[in-house]
Amino acid sequence: MQGIEKLSYLNRSNLEYIESQYQEYLKDPNRVDKEWRRFFEGMEFAQSAAPMSEGDGREARVEELIARYRDYGHLVADLDPLKLRKVSLDLFDLKNFGLSEQDLKMPVAISRRIGLESASLEKVVQKLKATYTGTIALNASGCEEDVRDWLQNEFEQSQFQLSKEEKRNILISLIRTESLEKFIHTRYVGTKRFSIEGGDALLPMLENFVSRSTALGVEEIVIGMAHRGRINVLANFMGKALDIIFADFDGIIKDETGYEGDVKYHMGYSADKNTPHGPCHVSLAFNPSHLEAVNPVALGMTRAKQRRRQDTQERKKVVPILIHGDAAFCGQGVVSETLQLSQLKGYTVGGTIHVILNNQIGFTTNPSDSRSTRYSSDVAKSISAPVILVNGDDVEACVKAMDIALRFRQKFHQDIVIDLICYRRYGHNEGDEPSFTQPKMYSIIKKHPTLMKIYAKKLHEEGIFSEEESSSLYKEKIDNLQKILEETRKSPPELKQLAFEGIWKGFRRGHLEDFEKTVNTQFPLARLRELSKVLTTPPENFNLHPKLKRLLSQRAKMIEENKIDWGLGELLCYASLLEEGTPVRLSGQDSKRGTFSHRHAVYFDVETGEEFTPLKTINSQVEFCIYNSPLSEMGVLGYEYGNASADPYFLTIWEAQFGDFANGAQIIIDQFLASGEEKWARSVGLTLFLPHGYEGQGPEHSSARPERFLQLCAGANMQVCNVTTPANLFHLLRRQIKRDFRKPLVVMTPKSLLRHPMVVSSLEEMCEGQFHEIMMDPLVSDFSKVEVLYLCSGKVFYDIQKVRISEKVPQAEKKAFIRIEQLYPFPKASLTPLLSGAPQLKKVIWLQEEPKNMGAAFYTIPLLRELLDDLGFKKVKVEYLGRPEKASPATGSPKKHKEEQNKIIRTSLNLM
Repeated sequence: MQGIEKLSYLNRSNLEYIESQYQEYLKDPNRVDKEWRRFFEGMEFAQSAAPMSEGDGREARVEELIARYRDYGHLVADLDPLKLRKVSLDLFDLKNFGLSEQDLKMPVAISRRIGLESASLEKVVQKLKATYTGTIALNASGCEEDVRDWLQNEFEQSQFQLSKEEKRNILISLIRTESLEKFIHTRYVGTKRFSIEGGDALLPMLENFVSRSTALGVEEIVIGMAHRGRINVLANFMGKALDIIFADFDGIIKDETGYEGDVKYHMGYSADKNTPHGPCHVSLAFNPSHLEAVNPVALGMTRAKQRRRQDTQERKKVVPILIHGDAAFCGQGVVSETLQLSQLKGYTVGGTIHVILNNQIGFTTNPSDSRSTRYSSDVAKSISAPVILVNGDDVEACVKAMDIALRFRQKFHQDIVIDLICYRRYGHNEGDEPSFTQPKMYSIIKKHPTLMKIYAKKLHEEGIFSEEESSSLYKEKIDNLQKILEETRKSPPELKQLAFEGIWKGFRRGHLEDFEKTVNTQFPLARLRELSKVLTTPPENFNLHPKLKRLLSQRAKMIEENKIDWGLGELLCYASLLEEGTPVRLSGQDSKRGTFSHRHAVYFDVETGEEFTPLKTINSQVEFCIYNSPLSEMGVLGYEYGNASADPYFLTIWEAQFGDFANGAQIIIDQFLASGEEKWARSVGLTLFLPHGYEGQGPEHSSARPERFLQLCAGANMQVCNVTTPANLFHLLRRQIKRDFRKPLVVMTPKSLLRHPMVVSSLEEMCEGQFHEIMMDPLVSDFSKVEVLYLCSGKVFYDIQKVRISEKVPQAEKKAFIRIEQLYPFPKASLTPLLSGAPQLKKVIWLQEEPKNMGAAFYTIPLLRELLDDLGFKKVKVEYLGRPEKASPATGSPKKHKEEQNKIIRTSLNLM
């Protein structure tokens, strides 16, 4: 390809890649992305261009030059504060367009395209360089035409200006930022804080964003960010009290809240900030060190807050900002999962503003070792998000980028990325030595002036801020910090309990003893019968699928015969909550129909594809939201966690397609769901539906890994249940919303039991009963004769029951099978009277389908031993019956599965 070798800034691997793309282009232009297509068209046009003297040809060649700057100016822009990035202007050499130095003085009519009136080619080139190759650049060639046109106009016809007062405020923000970092650095030498230094521009970017956003209708901002710069954001942007921060560093804070807490750079906060156009509430989401995991959480919070502000149409009132690291943005898969949510009906928040705090390194790893793309932001191309690249040493350009991003988001309701190219003054943390691995970079950084000094000098020269004034203000900040530190050490502050304020007012933290109290989950029987008609009557003028018609007839018959199956029982529960004013949100893969075609909460017209959701007709004042999610676990579960954490009045449910698919969301489960309350004093009532049960479907579709959830249980942090009747599910879900505290609920939901003839409940059991932590054995009338007590959980009970009913079991009256419906908290109070009423008891056996090293055995057997000892049954043995220890949850052979299952069942009944 002629001419490409002139692009000296490209290395050999890039040249080979471009050459391969060009060969594909020659075969068929549609084989390559339109960005490359335009590039190659430009190269060919330039090589075949006529001399400049041809007027029409000249204008066309200048137009191609303009397009080149618009699309590729970012390749040569002045974006790196450290000047480590080598660029070449060969790509924009006039010769590539059939133009020469002699043509520079010639006027070009097309100059109007970039806001110039009858300008010469020289003026056009100057304007293009200033617009697209300075300290702020645009990468939007892959965007839709209207987006690209708007952004190009913003760059070329920019009206953005900062007043003297705004410039002064920016410098004051930088002085606050640097003084805090320097103060902590000298007072707490080597202590981790993950300094913002090098990326200081982030603070004035956030400040200016808030002050400008309220003029565009923004009332609330939700921020998700990692540890880098978080302490400075908490103190100088969010307004968190410095005495609390210093006491945290010193370890002298008075904490009577009863929570374990977390490291200082994981903590969240919320505050009201005043702006010229009104107040703005700002929330910084709590997060773990698992990078980018907070992204979907922050968006779920945003969605819930938009709903509370009745902002579900335009979604302009609540805006999310996600602050990323460069290595994490392209390295963590949850980033892509979150991006894919951006335009989906069930998950959109009207656009997210992404800021990549790009310090050009990932701990000790160079960009060349951490990504396969030119920019870390290239991941966002998957949703055609535009990218504004900006030099972190030009704070005014950074503020401008944020202003453009704000207005873009409010206009297009799409995601936009700001790639804030900066550096990290110290190592990954302040105790790290970065020059081991990046000696050249850190040799430059040591000599590089801080952003505060760079901008102070600029304002000195502009006469806006004198040198004496800036020096005096810096000293004043340091002195004030010292004063606060001294006062803190004399009188340490007390950490206040802020968890149950605002929308959470009236709620409290739940404790183990709360689970021993009965919760009234009853519902009027007559009204439930009426609601059942809504769920069993076909809609008028709607073309139902023949099988769905049959299902509705079957459900009507269930009501008539008073035998409610799982699918109908679940829908009746939602109907009862909606009737009472409780909104419900259920999302997951295939949730509208249900993985196993059991739910059918949404009907689809077979001729038009139109949707109809009966539950939405029950209460027009209350939402029923059900969404089929994208094929994502971590992103969607994180989103629903955020949703539930911001609104305790919603019953929020995430459903896995199969239980073991929750593996893909383990970070959310471990770091947020199980430990979020203990670390951050933040309650959440999110419910998980995890289909579980051994039916011979193999290792991947059998186990929801209950052992993993049980291992995470402590201090009443969550609930793990494996319910076996529609009525118990009905009461369990209603209990979840009826209490004055919120806890995550993990439900092992059935598969084969969904249509099992024994798994039915009456309307009376639903309306007049309550949730049962344990379910008694219906075949045992006299418990005092029981010598062997089997405790089990889930589907295996019905497998055993089938044999007990169909075959003669020796000494059947001496055996009882009790279902543990609530595994955690362990139902000690429910089991105590049961065990006390069995004086002949000789043996308690924990029976399960799962291998011995999985399931609940490791958890229940020690607890049963302890309980029996406490009750004086020290001679009663506790044994295990189930599959032996295995590396894989289940066999892949249906035949072997049946053999294993039969062995467990028949051994328990002495039929082997």
